[in-house]
Amino acid sequence: MVPVALCIRELRLLLHPFLEYSTWNFYYITILRDPVSRYLSEWRHVQRGATWKASLHVCDGRSPTTEELPSCYTGDDWSGCSLKEFMDCPYNLANNRQVRMLSDLSLVGCYNLSVMPEEQRNKVLLDSAKENLKRMAFFGLTEFQRKTQYLFEKTFNMNFIAPFTQYNSTRASSVEIDEQTQKHIETLNFLDMELYDYAKDLFLQRYQYMRQKEHQEARRKRQEQRKMLKAKQAHNKEQSDDNATTDYIGNVERWR
Repeated sequence: MVPVALCIRELRLLLHPFLEYSTWNFYYITILRDPVSRYLSEWRHVQRGATWKASLHVCDGRSPTTEELPSCYTGDDWSGCSLKEFMDCPYNLANNRQVRMLSDLSLVGCYNLSVMPEEQRNKVLLDSAKENLKRMAFFGLTEFQRKTQYLFEKTFNMNFIAPFTQYNSTRASSVEIDEQTQKHIETLNFLDMELYDYAKDLFLQRYQYMRQKEHQEARRKRQEQRKMLKAKQAHNKEQSDDNATTDYIGNVERWR
């Protein structure tokens, strides 16, 4: 799955179409996927005829030249391409797509690979992607659907009408590859692999934090409820004692 940058503005617009513009809050969010599964999924998508011809890849106000970003195929699309053909194209934007989409490409001269050495370029892109991910109010992982739903709902105080379903059977999972091909895909997506490890660790930290916060809030509410109950019981006892004293005094008056 390609990372998707969304604005909660759009959600609020759907939920509350008559909200004033000044009340909108903007948050960037994204969903990440295991790099190997995502890569295989994109290959199957391309194999069925999908293209990104409408994508202008605008960076610093311009689209890349054909020299900066050559095409992997000739013709209208790349339908029917084999996995080997897909992996062998050095210009394939499927490689490390998640890092590229989350990073600030202007830091490395956009698609001009001659601006800086490859090793330096890779480090800048990865650091930028990590920083942007960390600063997002929310991000999820497709491999953790329920936890992703929980974090979204707690972060934005919104509840989905149905629980997320974890589908482990996908087009990518139906592709059988040997260990050598697996390693090759991981090598092609080595930046995405590192980003995903970072994202998974950060994601689980956020999840554990939210769970602890929820438990602490539940504990605080229980303590408040116990305090209120004790106060009510003490108040009832005090009233009962006052009534008993009043009854006794009234009886003494009558006995006289």
